[in-house]
Amino acid sequence: MTKNVPIYELYGENTGRKPDFWLHCETIPSRSSLHHWEIRPHRHESFFQILYIDAGSGDAIFDGTPHAITPPAVITVPPRLNHGFRFSRDIDGFVITVLISHLKASPGDRSRLGAWLAEPHLTLLDVRDEDAAHVASTLRRLGEEFANQRNGRNDLLDAYLTSALLLTARIAQKADEESNPGDESERRMEMLQGLIQRHFRSHKPAAFYAESLGISPAHLSRIVRSKTGHGAHELITRKLLDEAKRELVFTFATVQEISYRLGFADPAYFSRFFMKQTGQTPRAWRIEERERLGM
Repeated sequence: MTKNVPIYELYGENTGRKPDFWLHCETIPSRSSLHHWEIRPHRHESFFQILYIDAGSGDAIFDGTPHAITPPAVITVPPRLNHGFRFSRDIDGFVITVLISHLKASPGDRSRLGAWLAEPHLTLLDVRDEDAAHVASTLRRLGEEFANQRNGRNDLLDAYLTSALLLTARIAQKADEESNPGDESERRMEMLQGLIQRHFRSHKPAAFYAESLGISPAHLSRIVRSKTGHGAHELITRKLLDEAKRELVFTFATVQEISYRLGFADPAYFSRFFMKQTGQTPRAWRIEERERLGM
């Protein structure tokens, strides 16, 4: 039961003091060897942990259920989870402990990353895959950076941590989707967003995207509406409008130049498109928005 599981800061340490760090990194052998290569069930109230396993073998135990470790692998452990480990004597890698307040998403929040962080995961890394190889390299760099006191250390640690977590979540979610078909609509929405990003300047109609996804325009519209509350045409239009607004605020290009960049053959048509969507001309909107932002 939970009340019988010890609560530690780092495993074996229960000082009662508030932590004075946001990230700690140490090799797995440095601590597990002190405990005969077995980390008994325990939990952390305020910490998220990442284990990068580079060599060896063992078991990760989440709420009493063992999961075999095959390196290279990344293990993520959310706060308040009863967990433990059994390691072989040739185990190698790092354990990274992070204050949950420092994560880019809170475990259990409504974002996709937050939902993923709220559950324990053992993610195998196929280093032939570019993302997996980058995760392994990044976590090794994090370990090396932590061990050295150099300029920019905290900023680099933060960047390495964020990159490794986001890519690990992507790898794990991709593996889950391949082994479990899950929500077909969710996957098609992700594919649609990618297609729109590539083709929105070509002003392709919704039928083009439906054909690219191998479904009918009506089916595409139902999927988009169920996920966003808007139709497919509105989603495409919104992307074009968002990019127009970004160009107007953050570049010094003329309205005519922006219209050509966004695939409009006639700047007057672009102005009519923008006016219909916002109620203002591009020039008037640019002036008002830059004043609002203090630019």
